[in-house]
Amino acid sequence: MAEGKVRVRFAPSPTGYFHVGSARSALFNYLFARHHGGTFILRIEDTDRSRYHPGALEDILSSLRWLGLDWDEGPEVGGDYGPYFQSQRLALYQEHARRLVEEGHAYYCYCSRERLAALRKEQARRGEAQGYDRRCRNLTARERAEFEAQGIVPVVRLKVPLEGETSFHDVIRGDITVQNQQLEDTVLLKSDGFPTYHLANVVDDHLMEITHILRADEWLASVPLHVILYDAFGWTPPVYAHLPVILDPSGKGKMSKRKTVGPEGQAYHVMVRDFRAQGYLPEAMFNFLALLGWSYDDKTEIMTREELIQRFSLERVRPAPSAFSYQKLEWMNGVYIRQLAPEDLTQRLVPFLARGLGMSEEAVRARPELRGIAPLVQERLKTLAEVVEWVDFLFTDGLVDYDPGLLVQKLSVEEARQALRATLEALRGLEPFDVAHLEPVLRGLLPQVGLKAGPLFGLIRVAVTGKQVAPPLFESLALLGKERTLRRLEHALAKLDEVARAE
Repeated sequence: MAEGKVRVRFAPSPTGYFHVGSARSALFNYLFARHHGGTFILRIEDTDRSRYHPGALEDILSSLRWLGLDWDEGPEVGGDYGPYFQSQRLALYQEHARRLVEEGHAYYCYCSRERLAALRKEQARRGEAQGYDRRCRNLTARERAEFEAQGIVPVVRLKVPLEGETSFHDVIRGDITVQNQQLEDTVLLKSDGFPTYHLANVVDDHLMEITHILRADEWLASVPLHVILYDAFGWTPPVYAHLPVILDPSGKGKMSKRKTVGPEGQAYHVMVRDFRAQGYLPEAMFNFLALLGWSYDDKTEIMTREELIQRFSLERVRPAPSAFSYQKLEWMNGVYIRQLAPEDLTQRLVPFLARGLGMSEEAVRARPELRGIAPLVQERLKTLAEVVEWVDFLFTDGLVDYDPGLLVQKLSVEEARQALRATLEALRGLEPFDVAHLEPVLRGLLPQVGLKAGPLFGLIRVAVTGKQVAPPLFESLALLGKERTLRRLEHALAKLDEVARAE
């Protein structure tokens, strides 16, 4: 391995869309590499062709890019240790499997799937631990030849020592020892020539000179087999650090790709693409994921990318599982939204406005209202996607639809009619139609109509936006413009006239 040079890898399998648990693993590898001035490698473990998911690779790459987890070696980047797709490295695995067999550390197994299934069934019936019974471990050359004469293509199995124990150290978990008799002679190379995770993982990590392995806790049980493999090859294992499990918000179950509904029936996002589509900022996701299982101290939560890189260490990673708090992520996202420059926020809102309003991004950018939106919503947004429900009334040139009953929730019909007539009369001659002039004029109406600010401004808000809750009224009217404001006030008055006639 490279002396003194940290080299870590993130090695996803393209079997589904990019999960937040995988994103956390990638992030910790990235932070560790950047903290030590090392190399962050992306390797695609695509040898499980039966579970290959079309579109998964593109989703993994785009999600990593979105989070700012740029890799130093790997797909689209290259490097001196490629190829970085395991499906392009089959000859290497086959060569190393043959070497293990020749040196007595592995053997050819000719057992059929049917025999193995029957074996597991019988072991289960007897209440025994299920596993391979090592039937082919000591076959003679003649017996192997007889199987091969039948056209049976064997798998290669690791010849685990039958006695003794295997020990290793994990930076987060400490010293771990496993009795070898508890381990199975696992398959290393399948009959189709493709490796299993165990062989490909060990061979690649050695050949790519990986110094530290930071990966999910679920892989901890495979380490003894890998240590035996390293020993068989005469190689030195890397440093291991198995990251804590991420639990769902209840803290009772693992964040699963399949479990997307919480105990109260609420939908949970688990894929990075879903958080992105809902308008979470990559900066907020970066910060939030860094705190899932790691902390700088007991109080600091908002940290920049540079601060996280500077402060990150494996010693501060907690072995205990961490619950994924959507509430905390939403709060953190709001903090990051409020930190954006208005021009930056405006540009980030465009795709969400376009999608939510059914417009093209070009059409959204052409609207004059766009430039004034950020100051209206910046303090209110928790996600970027929420912008549509706040400002959709600004992007229609026609009237807005609402229940006329909203106009008279705090007023009688006649009070509301008189207030709207007075408002129309006051605004028709107003020039310029801006916040500086709108506010004193509308506040000046209060004694005239005999109302407090809440009922009058609430009435006007519903009339022009169709909502009881909307951005600040004076700023909204100024963005909406005089013509549309008057037309909507007149429409509201007509609605009230119909209500009055119906009474």
